[in-house]
Amino acid sequence: YTFPDVLDVDRYVIDGKPTDAVVAVRELDLNSVESGDTWNNRRTVYTHGYGMVAAYGNQRLPNGEPVFVSGGIPTVGTLPEHEPRIYFGERTDYYVVVGAPEGADPVELDTPSGGENRSESLYTYEGVGGVDVGNFVTRAAFAIRFGDINLMLSDRVNEESRILHNRIPAQRVQEAAPWLTVDSDPYPSVVDGRIVWILDAYTTADTFPNSQRVDWTQSISDSRTAADRLLLGQQVNYVRNSVKAVVDAYDGTVTLYEWDEEDPVLKTWSKVFPGVVTPKDQISPALLEHLRYPQDMFKVQREILGRYHTTNPNTWFQQSDIWQVPNDPVRGSGQTASKEPPYFLTIRWPGDQKAHFSNTTVFVPKDRENLSVYMAVNADATSDEYGRMRVLKLSDAKQIAGPGQTYNFIQTNPMVADRLLPFNRQGASASAIFGNLLTLPLGGGLLYVQPIYTQTTATSGSYPALRFIVVRFGEEIGIGDTLQAALDQVFKGDAGADTGEQANPDTPVPPSGGEPVEVDAQERARTLLNEAETLLETADAALREGDLGAYQDRVKEAEAKIVEAAKALDEG
Repeated sequence: YTFPDVLDVDRYVIDGKPTDAVVAVRELDLNSVESGDTWNNRRTVYTHGYGMVAAYGNQRLPNGEPVFVSGGIPTVGTLPEHEPRIYFGERTDYYVVVGAPEGADPVELDTPSGGENRSESLYTYEGVGGVDVGNFVTRAAFAIRFGDINLMLSDRVNEESRILHNRIPAQRVQEAAPWLTVDSDPYPSVVDGRIVWILDAYTTADTFPNSQRVDWTQSISDSRTAADRLLLGQQVNYVRNSVKAVVDAYDGTVTLYEWDEEDPVLKTWSKVFPGVVTPKDQISPALLEHLRYPQDMFKVQREILGRYHTTNPNTWFQQSDIWQVPNDPVRGSGQTASKEPPYFLTIRWPGDQKAHFSNTTVFVPKDRENLSVYMAVNADATSDEYGRMRVLKLSDAKQIAGPGQTYNFIQTNPMVADRLLPFNRQGASASAIFGNLLTLPLGGGLLYVQPIYTQTTATSGSYPALRFIVVRFGEEIGIGDTLQAALDQVFKGDAGADTGEQANPDTPVPPSGGEPVEVDAQERARTLLNEAETLLETADAALREGDLGAYQDRVKEAEAKIVEAAKALDEG
């Protein structure tokens, strides 16, 4: 199984409160099939992925792992009950043959250990997706189309077989309505008992009068959306998010919902193809909760705003007040640099009493590095203010560091360097990985927040675990095991905000809600001893550098961790 490199952000109501969650579906990775790599296995056994995984966007376990809302095989957690099988996904770029006569033994691998005595669990597809290839003519036609004689020869293809092809959600939407431009960021959600892919779709044109033409590919390309995956050379000067598309992950059903009821282009296409687009009032409340502001259109809008925000003719003519999207400082520099992507975050705008799920971005002046503008759009489709775009223009009198400057400042800060020294030196057993650099409005200013992960280098199959949080406000930097600890460093113990993180990680929030679940004493002790080992490595490095003060501080901290570990074992 595999997960995408870039995960998605969605919202679910958990314990009565809207909660941001990081989500992904578990898809098959045929490249990892090492044994039994036969036609039967590739086309009839490894047919589908399994399960939706969701984790809290603002919580972690003591060892740095996520706190899951839902996950595992079989799926457990607080997400609504749903069909877990993924026959249509972002990695399903190959066809499979499914279905069998009634009473036949199933052959599709469902879960690796879901059967009796943790044996393989097998399954037979029961959906209506795909094309019936039970008759000779249809089977022969597909054999010719795919250049695959095995469709004619294999005994796995029977009178009840169906072939599932064109299984990538964006591809299915594009083929259902080729007159739409599909967003580059599909995301999965659990809606009405099904896992579905939600895609924004646009009506576009390049002949709209008195409108600036832009290159669609260049406008939406950033550090998370590779240009080589996009439609090259498409020029547009008219864009409307007219359609919300939904693709069922089990049977591939494509439903196109009208979203912009006033778009004349959509109205025209709907007359040409009546019945293809479902009226907006047919969107269920459950689906509406998961719709969000379109990502690609927001990228185009921020590019246009960067040039057309000025109202002074002289300034416009001289092009002296252009805003630019800064490069993502974490992922490449120089020739490999690419624009920082927008981020979906729940933020409270200055002066507001309530936080809103938003899509956010920042600007710097052209050819400069300091921060000039913070911009956000209300991305919650259930809100009356959905689509409201707001801009926070920073003072020209005092420059505020931009993302690139802040990233460099964090990396060269002695306090941060001291905490990361065990992971950055040659031969270290684990390496440090910097996460997304986020910008948040706070207390009349802007706060930078960056997670730092560590990953074991000597073990195959290891994955990053959240280790530190770094924050910057003005010229102050803080680093801690939690966001609260980092904020308290910056604001001298008076952050004026409670992040909700637990000071004592013995009782983390469980993924299924309800009462806190005690962490196993041995696991707690193991975590503390690992932290002590890291502190001692830091102390040794400080001693080699001749910094006796730092050496003594780290040793004392390590001793405290060891004492705490021993106490945990005694109490356990």
